[in-house]
Amino acid sequence: MAEQQLQQGIDLDQSHFCCSVCLELLKEPVTIPCGHTYCKVCIEGCWDQEEQRGKYSCPQCREEFSQRPVLRKNNMLAEVVLNLKKTSTQQAPPPAAVACAGPSDVACDFCSEAKPNKATMSCLTCLSSYCPTHLRPHYSVPVLKKHQLVSATIPLQEKMCTKHNKLMEIYCQTDKMCICYLCIIYEHKGHRTVSAAAERAEEQKRLNVSQKKVQQREMELNQLVQALKEFKSCSGTAVKTSDKIFDELIVSINKKRSLVKQLMQSQEKTAVIQGKQLQLQLEDEITKLRRRDSELEQLSHVDDNIHFIQTFKSLSISCDNPDVRAGPFACPKLSFKAVTDGVSQLRDDLESILNEKWPKISKMVSLTNVVKPPEPKTRDEFLHYCCPLTLDQNTVSKYVSVSQENRRATNKKNVQCYYDSYSGRRINVGTDIRQVLCSEGLSGQCYWEVTWRGSTWSVAVSYKDISQQSTYNSAFGNDNKSWSLDCSQQGYYFRHNGWRGRVSGYRTSRVGVYLDYKEGTLSFYSICGTNMALLHKVKTIFTQPLYPGLGMSDDGAQSSSGSYAELIKLW
Repeated sequence: MAEQQLQQGIDLDQSHFCCSVCLELLKEPVTIPCGHTYCKVCIEGCWDQEEQRGKYSCPQCREEFSQRPVLRKNNMLAEVVLNLKKTSTQQAPPPAAVACAGPSDVACDFCSEAKPNKATMSCLTCLSSYCPTHLRPHYSVPVLKKHQLVSATIPLQEKMCTKHNKLMEIYCQTDKMCICYLCIIYEHKGHRTVSAAAERAEEQKRLNVSQKKVQQREMELNQLVQALKEFKSCSGTAVKTSDKIFDELIVSINKKRSLVKQLMQSQEKTAVIQGKQLQLQLEDEITKLRRRDSELEQLSHVDDNIHFIQTFKSLSISCDNPDVRAGPFACPKLSFKAVTDGVSQLRDDLESILNEKWPKISKMVSLTNVVKPPEPKTRDEFLHYCCPLTLDQNTVSKYVSVSQENRRATNKKNVQCYYDSYSGRRINVGTDIRQVLCSEGLSGQCYWEVTWRGSTWSVAVSYKDISQQSTYNSAFGNDNKSWSLDCSQQGYYFRHNGWRGRVSGYRTSRVGVYLDYKEGTLSFYSICGTNMALLHKVKTIFTQPLYPGLGMSDDGAQSSSGSYAELIKLW
């Protein structure tokens, strides 16, 4: 039994040490650069066939080599094969060497048996297919060594021209089909043709591109799987953090609720004690007053005037307690109504804050995706990213007024200016820079629109820490902390870090701005109805939240005193 198991193990090992060309145990094994191993005579025979083509390939993986590799004997593998031959009880080739051809296999043309063996190679010179046994002469006979051998993948008849019965070695690019050399003379005369090998090379390039695309898709799939994993993890963490924050908020509200309750109960207890003391004092004083009134009533019936006068003086002494406050008393209903009104106002304020902050939170959640959505193309797609903006009164300069729900900036009046030839702008003299920032800092995907009229207006974004000094360098676009598109009757100019360049595009009175903070892109568009045209696009890395802004420079127009720029309400 042990011997049978050993024999089975040896047979299994032999199947792994067979040459894929002759399908027999390796003879003088050599390993080529791609890693596959063959009999030295077998691989040399294959490469002799490819010598005319100038390229050499592996019969198994088809990897090509521009120069014929130098073959060296694999000594370790040769020793293993030698030991297998010594320990094997019979030197029969593996089953595949004598395998009969199946329905889908190419049969050997020289096998005379009823069931021919499976062909492994086809000779394009002999136009025949051979099994390993009948293929041996092509590796040993000098004349046959020069024949062109290919793997027997399909019957040779399918490689023959059905009209001329010649081997198809040419590809017609006009009709996209394989043809023989006689077809060029007749049916495909004048067509664009190349050799089958040349077309194969082109197809191989496309195959390589396709394989690279598969690899790219696999890489994208792995990235997606990893992103999904991270997304789930981050989502779970965010949910826990949100729950914790809301729990803390609820705990804080409950604490204030308990505190208000304790305060009211404590105040109730104190007021009741004070009231009880006052009640006892008032009852004691009333008892004394009633007793005195009774005595005075009796005295009023005495006839003796002297006795009346003397007694009345002693009874008329006041028995009032100066420490007893006899009113006025507060109305509890009104007092406690003030408390409940205060708590009610607190509730309304909290609900107002929640309603104000909720749309922003909801939008941030909706924009959190595993797959980043494509950049919007149409105005409707841009409007999906619109965000509410308001001008910050604390950043308004001296000669600009803000109105229309803090969305419009208007130039107050003309001021003395001089023309700067380097920047091409009129610079205010002795006045503040006329500009204003928004209250909202942006750090996501946001879109807004500005309409303008009159003088040159700057549609800009800036970091919060931009200089607020009344100098030329503090104007939008004159430092590295702001980006500005100047809009005027003469056209558009883009400015950043002191650089100024003209921007071509159709002039309109409405400009759209799209910010993708994470991607580092800032785009300006001219808008006419529903049509949008890109004016200028910035690609950079933003390091702080960006605040939209509006700025004005006097271009000498008569209407500059009435000019304005306004944030369009899209939300």
